[in-house]
Amino acid sequence: MQRIMSILWPSFLVAGVAEGLFFTLIDPQELYLLGEPVYFSRTAAYSIGFLCFWAICAASSLATCYLLRSAADINRGVGASQE
Repeated sequence: MQRIMSILWPSFLVAGVAEGLFFTLIDPQELYLLGEPVYFSRTAAYSIGFLCFWAICAASSLATCYLLRSAADINRGVGASQE
């Protein structure tokens, strides 16, 4: 549980900052998706934007957590599966 929270909590904070910066510069009513205007309400655009930013930031945190594993963690259980 601690590992999950160490991934989700920082990504939540960074997603909030990213959304604030993004929507400070871009009006949600002027967004286009695949060349077509997006007809979402402002609240829906903010919510979808936040969830997308959160998913991207969580993926980044997950990749960092994955790459910080030690060799002992990676190789744990290898000998047991070969017996």
